[in-house]
Amino acid sequence: MDGEPWAADRAQVLAYAALLDAAGYTVDHAELFYAEDHVTVPVAWDDDAATELRGLVAAARDLAESPVPPPPLIDSPRCPRCSLAGLCLPDETNALTERHAATKKRVLPRNPDERPLYVTEQGAYVSSKGGRIVVSKDGEELAGLRLLDISQLCVFGHVQISTQAITRLLSAGAPVLWMSYAGWLNGWAQGSPSKHAQLLRRQVLSPNGAAIASQIISGKIRNQRTMLRRNAKPAIEPAVLDSLRELAESAAEADSSASLLGYEGTAARLYFENFTQMLSPQAEFGQEFDANGRTRRPPKDPINALLGLCYSLLVKDLVAVCLGVGLDPYIGVLHASRYGRPALALDLAEEFRPLVADSVVLNVMNNGEIGSEDFTRRGIGCQLTKQGRKKLIGAYERRLETEVTHPVFGYRISYRRCLEVQARLLAAVLIGEIPGYRPFVTR
Repeated sequence: MDGEPWAADRAQVLAYAALLDAAGYTVDHAELFYAEDHVTVPVAWDDDAATELRGLVAAARDLAESPVPPPPLIDSPRCPRCSLAGLCLPDETNALTERHAATKKRVLPRNPDERPLYVTEQGAYVSSKGGRIVVSKDGEELAGLRLLDISQLCVFGHVQISTQAITRLLSAGAPVLWMSYAGWLNGWAQGSPSKHAQLLRRQVLSPNGAAIASQIISGKIRNQRTMLRRNAKPAIEPAVLDSLRELAESAAEADSSASLLGYEGTAARLYFENFTQMLSPQAEFGQEFDANGRTRRPPKDPINALLGLCYSLLVKDLVAVCLGVGLDPYIGVLHASRYGRPALALDLAEEFRPLVADSVVLNVMNNGEIGSEDFTRRGIGCQLTKQGRKKLIGAYERRLETEVTHPVFGYRISYRRCLEVQARLLAAVLIGEIPGYRPFVTR
């Protein structure tokens, strides 16, 4: 200590002195004791101190009312010890605003121990017992997890949940999501809605929506190109890769939603026309997918069934991420906001579809983890069996735990944490912290 109190400590004791003074007590000074240095520092309370405090309070009120938050600190030793550093992302924000291009440290986004709990057993019952969430059927306990280990509860089909279990989960900040038996996201329940009113206002009124949408689609096309370039056997024709590169560049500069959707549609056609070239010769169902193309509701073949469920799982996770960040998952920048459609979650999913969902499908097909016995066919539709769905969910969760080097910030990070980072960067763009959105694109 140099005999002077820390600025925050001085402001706090001045506020205490003002409160005591207003209550009729006689106050002439306050004292701060710093235990580590065994030093007591006096803080005088006089007219000058009162004027100083009024200035601090006025500045704090101006800051609270400002629609744009203050910039993060630069290389502050307080950031790594701050419990909110993984949410604020000071280094990432500073790097993207070019305020501090060469940071000496990296503050990683939070890495929670909680994980999703999936309940796919039809007729199961989810209840709360003490500090645990219990899944049972016909009086027999199938699974039990501590409440603090659950980030979200995701139930498929006919699964009952007690009011007590829903209340405990929502109080802990874990949303409950209902999926159809086939895997479509039907809806969700959450606790208290976002308290970040300014972020929600900016999300609705943001003038940056078109620019963000262009970057998202450009990133998606670049990731599709990367998937084909890395995994196709034999190698993809150079003309296809060149076309995807040109489409990504055009999407980044698109001046209308119609042209942007045109670039996306053309890229999707090229990508899925060559999708089965990423399958091993031993993998099943490739010819059937080539004949059908990309189909949904209902998927006409096993590969489409796998893709559909993986996309639903990805959107489900991004709904939960949006709720945690404070964004409204219904108000998008690319997908039209329609009744019941989580447009923003669908937007954020675009750049991760190739890297997460498509990669899962290719892995389970190429390694033989899922085969013909894991599907059922009815009419023109095809869907996964109960065992097939469990296998795919397991493979999807493994993919989210896979670590990758972040292309912008350079640290190793899991795909699960990447979802949250991208949502927080999008929120930072909406409220004006950073100038533009950077999609997640692998090298």
